[in-house]
Amino acid sequence: MAMTASSRAAQDAGHPSGGEAERSPFARLTELLAPYQPKLPLINLSVGEPQHALPGFVGEVLAQHIGEFGRYPAARGIAPFRQAAAGWLGRRFTLPRPIDPESEILVLNGSREGLFLAALAAVRHVGPRAGTPAILLPNPFYPAYGAGARAAGCEPVFLETTAASGFLPDLDALDEATLARTVAIYLASPANPQGAVASLAYFARLKALAERHDFMVLADECYSEIYTRQAPGSMLEAAGPDFAHVVAFQSLSKRSNLPGLRLGFVAGDAKFLNLFHELRNVAGPQVAMPLQHVGVAAYADETHVEENRRLYRQKFELADQILGARYGYSRPAGGFCLWLDVSQHGGDEAATVKLYRDGGVRVVPGSYLARRQLDGSNPGAGYIRLALVQDAAATAEALQRLVQLLDEKPGR
Repeated sequence: MAMTASSRAAQDAGHPSGGEAERSPFARLTELLAPYQPKLPLINLSVGEPQHALPGFVGEVLAQHIGEFGRYPAARGIAPFRQAAAGWLGRRFTLPRPIDPESEILVLNGSREGLFLAALAAVRHVGPRAGTPAILLPNPFYPAYGAGARAAGCEPVFLETTAASGFLPDLDALDEATLARTVAIYLASPANPQGAVASLAYFARLKALAERHDFMVLADECYSEIYTRQAPGSMLEAAGPDFAHVVAFQSLSKRSNLPGLRLGFVAGDAKFLNLFHELRNVAGPQVAMPLQHVGVAAYADETHVEENRRLYRQKFELADQILGARYGYSRPAGGFCLWLDVSQHGGDEAATVKLYRDGGVRVVPGSYLARRQLDGSNPGAGYIRLALVQDAAATAEALQRLVQLLDEKPGR
């Protein structure tokens, strides 16, 4: 029988490994691999840091606005950036109406800080709940979600995302008691790490739940521009003409290969964003104005984004050829990660050690990206995550080493 969302909420106190779940998966990975030295030159596929070339306009734009580093930036963001972001949203997605750049967009110091602080704002925005306030998270999940839920004083409720649920939270499993105390739900589409993409119908169902139970949908869409087939949609497309209960987070890290720029935005529900702006205005994560001008140029140009997608498509074609049907592989709908089932090859930690020690390929155990459920299961266990961020030659070499090592017969 399917377990309800509330019964699946893992509590750290009830699990011996709860403390590990509080820590960064990358800190845990470093400790796991510390005793070993790779026998082959290292190829790092563990971190989702884009390695493609920067857009050519970055240096010129920074030089033109270099003097603005001498001024404090406003927390809301400069008007040209908010207008550029609103214009891009209108061109990219089929929105119920145009986004108002004055009241429905805020600049972010990268989507990560926005996703973290949004949980704190959501608690204030929705008001008292019927029971212990809860924030729903997909499981596996991006660590900022869990950190935000804990900082907001909410119980994190982990919604397992497995092949059976299409690697998205099963909305039908959400019981009324859990929904009545929900403050917000984090939704990543494309999902990290599995690359699943939510349909417009899925977005509409989630919007209806948010309206009925008065909670916020915090839609993480930072991978929306990385795809090889159909362009993913946005939660904003199903948010209705007032965008109530919905905000979407975007970033230039993946779209424009600018992870070090730390620039993104959040758009949607104006009432929520007004409160969110007040919080961020005193928290202090402003974005330097020259960086925002780079964002203006980035959102006005699609050529570099199309080239970015071409390079990722090339690497997914290599994965198609080299992996075939091994490890449950199929090309994901979005994002640039592979989510490979290594449960028949020693499990996720053992496979990670073997790939690093014997093949110089650094990946992340799936269990490190997830939290154990109350029944003791971990929906990330048995999987490894690979980020296809290196160039095509390094990617092909890494995948070939992976197949050779994981398919190696015992005793060889």
